[in-house]
Amino acid sequence: MSDEMDFALPGMEPPTAGPTAGPAAYRVLARKYRPASFDTLLGQEAMVQTLGNAIARGRLAQAWLLTGVRGVGKTSTARIIAKALNCVGADGQGGPTISPCGVCEPCISIAAGQHIDVIEMDAASNTGVDDVREIIEGVRYASVSARYKIHIIDEVHMLSKAAFNALLKTLEEPPPNVKFILATTEVAKVPLTVLSRCQRFDLRRVPADTLTAHFADIAVREGVEAETDALALIARAAEGSVRDGLSMLDQAIAHAGGGVTAAAVREMLGLADRGMVRALLGKALAGDAPAALAMISEQYDLGLDPENLLRALLELVHGITRYRIAPRPDLSLSAEEQAEFAGWAQHLSFPRLHSLWQLLLKGLGEVQSAPVPLQAAEMALLRLIHAADMPDPGTLIRQLREGGMAQSAPAAAPAAAPEAAEPQASTPASVPAPATALEAVSVPTGLAEVAALFRARNEARLAHVLTDEARLVAFAPGAMTLAGTVSKEHQLAIARYLSDWTGQTWQIDWQANGGVATLHEQGRAAAAATLAAMREDPLARALIDSFPGAEIEPRNSHAQS
Repeated sequence: MSDEMDFALPGMEPPTAGPTAGPAAYRVLARKYRPASFDTLLGQEAMVQTLGNAIARGRLAQAWLLTGVRGVGKTSTARIIAKALNCVGADGQGGPTISPCGVCEPCISIAAGQHIDVIEMDAASNTGVDDVREIIEGVRYASVSARYKIHIIDEVHMLSKAAFNALLKTLEEPPPNVKFILATTEVAKVPLTVLSRCQRFDLRRVPADTLTAHFADIAVREGVEAETDALALIARAAEGSVRDGLSMLDQAIAHAGGGVTAAAVREMLGLADRGMVRALLGKALAGDAPAALAMISEQYDLGLDPENLLRALLELVHGITRYRIAPRPDLSLSAEEQAEFAGWAQHLSFPRLHSLWQLLLKGLGEVQSAPVPLQAAEMALLRLIHAADMPDPGTLIRQLREGGMAQSAPAAAPAAAPEAAEPQASTPASVPAPATALEAVSVPTGLAEVAALFRARNEARLAHVLTDEARLVAFAPGAMTLAGTVSKEHQLAIARYLSDWTGQTWQIDWQANGGVATLHEQGRAAAAATLAAMREDPLARALIDSFPGAEIEPRNSHAQS
């Protein structure tokens, strides 16, 4: 419990003692801007709505369980609930409300952690059955001054098995004036017998854009100039935790000594510069090993952790893949970054992106376990550069079918690779085209030709969708209607590939039902009809009669997809 009042909003700080009082002790931002009401609680609208309806209708549970990652407001929410249940209003005549006044005696005492009927217990340091027994003994007595006696048990998962068992009966049937609020970051460690006696609320991670706006408002209140990119970096590093983000903002203000800049935040947190990461990936795909290794060494000398560098590369590849599947603006990215993402997504195929992801993921594991992380990061990048010059498995298979490895050659030698985009480049025009790029083809005239085109371009999964899952409803050059339960990702990919390969925009509509049989079903039906006709052939019948037990089987027993 706090020895001083923990006010959350500017204008609610404790008054100064007078002109003779010394300077007030500094309070960190995480405490100064702790939520004091449901209105200031970030990102938990569903929980607030449920509690508000319960309070308004008098349907109050005997116990609530609040769970979520650190710093999303579990303990603060517990205190707000305690104030909401015990608030008497400014005139002293009010009842339970979702909007506690904050000025009555119960609200002030609870905010300061000094109310005699609101008991907070840290289960991390009070884990035994004797600690729970004190609670059980205390609930038998009526509240001293509050409407409800409330027990807040923080980090409840730390209680021992015996302590949980001792609490069960009281938790299920407490006296009418007693309420329990349990908070935990590890709900999986709480026994099911306890969970079944509580109303559970899962507090969500706060979105990065919400955190960025919140930090910007706090920076204005604190009189600190802060770049939007710097606040966005802090919001992403906080991973949905308001408290973690405020602690980092506090540190950034102290670190900068003035305005908070993105460069200062990157230096403070050891983050990789996103422009440098994009340039590094471009060098790797272009096969420029000396330049890539020089960039890694430069960043290492500046204090960048090799593990963070690999994580940044993984984040970049993941972002490119998502942009390729569903292009949409990301508010955390600048216009320059969004333009580069669009270029990457256009030039890197899904097989290449999946290969990059797997190579980087393996490299991250090696960096985490290597005795010298820098060496592991360099070797991982060299492996990435080597893989960039090699054709993918689909290309190798096609080359073998078309005449063997004698015709194959690397897409581009490292020395002749185009220069990768520098951090200042506005477009990723220097990103090399994938080795599988082919010239445009004529427009298919039927679904079978469309499927054959996808097989020829080594898009086996999409070819399977077209032959085994899609049923043709209508077809015209540049437009077709298909039926079937196909993922949105595959629908968009089929249209995009057809448009790219044929140089013509394709309009493909999908519906759930209707259409003729799939190409696979038609093929099997045709094969069955052919086989039946062969069995009725007089020569075939004579052979079967001459060799008892013989049977005619199709030459290829594996249907092609």
